[in-house]
Amino acid sequence: MSRRTAAGLLALGLAAVLVLFAALEPVPYVTFRPGPTVNVLGEYDGQKVIEIKGHPVYSDGGSLRLLTVYTTGPEQDLDLLTVFGGWLSPSTAILPKGNVYKKQDTAASVRQQSALQMTSSQDNAVVVGLGAAKIAYKTVVLVGAVADDGAAKGILEVDDELVKVNGADVVDVASLISTIRALPPGKDVALVIRRKGMLKSVTVRPRSEQVAQPAPSAAEAACPTGKPVPEVVRSVTRIGFTPAPRYVYPFDVKINLGTSIGGPSAGMMFALSIYDLLTPGSLTGGKAVAGTGEIAADGTVGAIGGIAQKMVGAQRDGARLFLVPSENWAEAIGSPYDKSKMRLVRVHTIADALTAINTWRQNPDAELKGCAG
Repeated sequence: MSRRTAAGLLALGLAAVLVLFAALEPVPYVTFRPGPTVNVLGEYDGQKVIEIKGHPVYSDGGSLRLLTVYTTGPEQDLDLLTVFGGWLSPSTAILPKGNVYKKQDTAASVRQQSALQMTSSQDNAVVVGLGAAKIAYKTVVLVGAVADDGAAKGILEVDDELVKVNGADVVDVASLISTIRALPPGKDVALVIRRKGMLKSVTVRPRSEQVAQPAPSAAEAACPTGKPVPEVVRSVTRIGFTPAPRYVYPFDVKINLGTSIGGPSAGMMFALSIYDLLTPGSLTGGKAVAGTGEIAADGTVGAIGGIAQKMVGAQRDGARLFLVPSENWAEAIGSPYDKSKMRLVRVHTIADALTAINTWRQNPDAELKGCAG
């Protein structure tokens, strides 16, 4: 073998080693892969997912499935080989780490945030489920936080209960905000609060603040697309505190999922399952329905992440109808799924979801009118 040939082979070998090392170097990306699904009407880790005591419960032989996604954490490093493999997989999404996590995020902080989101999601789901079943409950509005530069500083305290505003009873957060927004700034407002079990009267002088707020068109407000909407600056009356609702139910409703599943995206499926269990008959008709979406206390369904991976998991586990948050619709219909096996319907409210499921249960081939209808 000549020196030139030997040198060439050595160079190739070194190049191969360098390529291998480069491929194994960590790169700032995050993977999203389909995770397991859970039938919210059934059990998880040996416990009923939804446990209701003090009210009749009606069984449903079908399934309402919440969906999960496996995501690499903020402290996990990926190598180029893994990233390339993900790019080649139709069921895996690869995103820059900076698009998913903040610099200060840790595995512990992400778990904590996810757990808080799940708790809030469950609270809203119970409220929405009971409301859909037309079961009355009571809302207690507490002070969750007081703005350091707000009018209520030094007057209201965290955990104060708002009882009356200018003599009118406080019944829920929405009516409280509407009442405050209608107040003239600069004029004292009489509040009755309950602090540590004792009623107390206080006065606050609300202020007018200039706030930039979204100004969607009527069509966008009724059926959001997820596209950016223009903002307008409005003058808003504020007292300077964050309301924190606490709900009092006529019976016990508990959601059991442990700590292995977090985030807000199961909210809609919790609400639908609570409604189904509290009302006679079978919502699903014994069929498999899956869906995802954050639920607000007023019943609106919000956008979530990982829709494509959740669709893969839903179809894999037998779902025949998939409920898609309105703002995720464009991404969902562009994702790989078998249209002959699973239908999609676009929803923006719990009412959209109930209408779609009831229609589909009676006729799987019927036109499904959700948000887009």
